[in-house]
Amino acid sequence: MADDSGMQTPRRVRDLGVTVGTLRSGPLNAITDVPGVRVGQTTITGDGLNTGVTAILPGGWEQTLPAAVAVGNGYGKLVGSTQVEELGVIETTILLTGTLSTFRVADAFLTWLLDRKPNATSLNPIVGETNDGHLSDIRRRPITPDHVHTALNTASSVLPAEGCVGAGTGTAALGFKAGIGTASRTLPAPGGKVGALVQANFSGLLTVLGTSIPAAPLDADGNSCMIVVATDLPLDSRQLGRLARRAIFAMARVGSDYAPGSGDYAIAFSTNRRPAFHDRDLRQPFQAVTESVEEALLNSLTMAQTTTGFQGRTAHAVSHDLIVDRLAAAGVR
Repeated sequence: MADDSGMQTPRRVRDLGVTVGTLRSGPLNAITDVPGVRVGQTTITGDGLNTGVTAILPGGWEQTLPAAVAVGNGYGKLVGSTQVEELGVIETTILLTGTLSTFRVADAFLTWLLDRKPNATSLNPIVGETNDGHLSDIRRRPITPDHVHTALNTASSVLPAEGCVGAGTGTAALGFKAGIGTASRTLPAPGGKVGALVQANFSGLLTVLGTSIPAAPLDADGNSCMIVVATDLPLDSRQLGRLARRAIFAMARVGSDYAPGSGDYAIAFSTNRRPAFHDRDLRQPFQAVTESVEEALLNSLTMAQTTTGFQGRTAHAVSHDLIVDRLAAAGVR
């Protein structure tokens, strides 16, 4: 059922002929299609380690941007989330990492922020996590300030690397090796973009376009999902909260079982500081975020490679042929 060779070439799910939803994707089909959004990543492998840092930098964060957080299951850590909920804005970038490195990343991030804001006496770093301890020696907490600063300083607006990179280096989802995934949607007139980036690390039965994809069981149970949603639509914090909740709903479309030990979080922000959107017009943004997150989650799997890590534990990549064959047998393709 799994790809045992580890030699399968990573491919995005669209390259397998799988099209999620009906809305048109952005040029990169990535969160970086939203103007001003950049992503940077640092990957750490070898010597029992498979972990890293993923940084999402929204354009204009220095002056605060509208934002909101949604919690599906709060068994996790999202540093800075309560202030986002209280004030409805983000005042920093967003970082993702492994569970026990969360606080080292937050401290290193704070140093980076203080260097850029010499008069600041209060800052709210936002750092999320999932547990990569199945494939990485998580107790070593290997993330250093250099790892964090490199991810921040090298962030760009190109297509972010997906699969076994950054904060997704050691994660697994739905019975297979997973990691970082991203996707986007472009809305019809008057336009606008919605993009998502995920750190996938949760349990359930992989489902592609309603078709189940069997997997050999992993030793590790689901350990959370972090979802970052970006848009340039003029949404306020309350409306962004509604998008964030739909992002968590989208996990069900790929087979999440929302296990009790899973921390499922979504943070949504807008790069547009002039909220002027009617709730009655949210149907297509809701569809855009659902489709983007679903496709990003699938990309996190099909772009991942079989990985053997800490104490010889292995997480197998999902076989692309298995996906194609199962969809064909179900009459989906």
